[in-house]
Amino acid sequence: MLGTGTSALLAFQRALGTVSHNVANASTPGYSRQRVELSSRPALPEGGHWVGQGVDAATLQRLADGLVFARQIDSSGELGRLRQLSSLAGRVDGLVSDPATGLAEHWSAFFNAADALAAEPGSTIARSQLLSSAEQLAARWRTLDGQLSALDEEAGKRLQSTVADANRLASEIANLNRAIHQGGDRVAPDLLDARELRISQLAALTGATTVEQDGMLNVFTSGGQPLVVGSQAMQLATTPDPMQPGRMQLSLQTPGGDVRLPSATVSGELGGILEFRERVLDPARAELGRLATAFATAFNQAHRSGVDYAGAPGGDFFSLAPPRVDPHAGNGGNAGISARIDDVAALTGQDLVLRFEGTWSAVRADTGEAVPMSGSGTAADPFRVGGVAFEVTGTPAPGDRFALRPTAGAAASLRVAITDPAAIAAASPLQAATDPSNLGDARAATATVTDPAAFAGFAGATIEFIDAGQYTIDGNGPFAWVPGTPVADAAAGWSLSLQGTPAAGDRFTLSPTPPRSTDNGNALALAALDQRELLEGGTLSLTGGLTGLTARAGAEARHASLSHEAQAAIDTQVAAERESVSGVNLEEEAADLLRYQQAYQAAAQIIATADAMFQTLLSAVRR
Repeated sequence: MLGTGTSALLAFQRALGTVSHNVANASTPGYSRQRVELSSRPALPEGGHWVGQGVDAATLQRLADGLVFARQIDSSGELGRLRQLSSLAGRVDGLVSDPATGLAEHWSAFFNAADALAAEPGSTIARSQLLSSAEQLAARWRTLDGQLSALDEEAGKRLQSTVADANRLASEIANLNRAIHQGGDRVAPDLLDARELRISQLAALTGATTVEQDGMLNVFTSGGQPLVVGSQAMQLATTPDPMQPGRMQLSLQTPGGDVRLPSATVSGELGGILEFRERVLDPARAELGRLATAFATAFNQAHRSGVDYAGAPGGDFFSLAPPRVDPHAGNGGNAGISARIDDVAALTGQDLVLRFEGTWSAVRADTGEAVPMSGSGTAADPFRVGGVAFEVTGTPAPGDRFALRPTAGAAASLRVAITDPAAIAAASPLQAATDPSNLGDARAATATVTDPAAFAGFAGATIEFIDAGQYTIDGNGPFAWVPGTPVADAAAGWSLSLQGTPAAGDRFTLSPTPPRSTDNGNALALAALDQRELLEGGTLSLTGGLTGLTARAGAEARHASLSHEAQAAIDTQVAAERESVSGVNLEEEAADLLRYQQAYQAAAQIIATADAMFQTLLSAVRR
């Protein structure tokens, strides 16, 4: 009885200690409930009967489910990714769509000012208002691009801080692996809890999968890159992007050097940051730059087609930096590339990688998809790709690469190039008089300046049609004419579009628009530019492009938000499932505490009874 009571006393003491430990850690993150498993001691024969020998506290069981843990780390990685993506994408949406930070208000104000100029082309006030609106629009474009650039820098800093946290957790997991391996079969359950907690935290940063080996858990990213192998922790790092100076990329340090980790190879917060930059931020900046480039290029072209208040040909209204080309840090040749916008309608804004492998080729930077390219790269015949023309100087080496960013950051360089309101080219360059004796119904429509230097010396001209398909200019010719094509004099730097059909003998007399003219022909063209279909091969207007930018930013933010909400609900379900298996139920623990307390008291009573019997026996012998 003494042995049996003693075994019960020790067993229930350990059970009470375990229950107390559970209650104390009821709110500890990652804690798994523990339970003492009791087993009966083998009975011994005595006097032809089997007599029990008491109870043992056989094992201390940690209540945890490996499958639930696997789902938990998977959910943690996805939730971390979507949390970052949703938060950052929502900020881009706010910048683009909010009236206080977006382009829409200043865009409307600028073209309203252009309409006002078309109504009063001689008004100094209207001209000054157009310049002021242009300055405000260009400043807003620069500010918006600057805010997106600041968001890019913030994403880079988040990347660096998250990498530091991930490396710390990986080192702690490796140390716990070592301690657990050394503990063998008698390892403390609290060490297992600590390891699982840190793996879940690491998964929230990088995404993770685990593989057990000799009691240790090897941890890999969702793309299969090792983060913890046994008791050794790999180190993540941020290294400069060789194709984009100033931007950091994620890499894994290995004995053979740093290995870049694309966004597809990691999940968690790191994956969310990388995905945000590639899928949301970079396309938004590129599209913002494409709109700025198309707007400035088209407006400059239209402005050069007219003459200013002094009668001089108009110049560039806006200034814009050329497309950016960055060489790869590892290039072996001395080649250089200079690029310019060639065709606004064909401009996609997609970042490209130009490769030289004996011949030049172009691929998309985001997908690696080949992009058609034409030309030979010389000044006379430049390469043309995606609406950009570029020339190659120097000698490239095989394997050399260049990053071509046609529009990324272009909005940051947008400036108003003129300061004098009188320099606004609101008037058409030509005044065309139709001969009263003309028999056809043709009339002069739009006149443009094609060569400002040549047009500066233009004094007048007479166009005479020999028949409906031929004409002369000041007796020179004849030149072929096709309906829908302009009458042009390249040597004099002008062209004139006609509406209707001319007849033989029809004459048109041209003269340059004089200074201080109130003609509004070119101002009308400038005011209508927002509705001209200049983008997507001539199928999308600038206003439509601006609306599309806002809509895409909103769609990306909404999609990320909905995905985050859905994953948060899934994560809550997984947490509840883990809680049902491993969580501490205080009511259940209180019941166990009372049950084991009573059992402990009963065991103590057994010992007391055994002692009384022993004392009785001693007393009987003493007599």
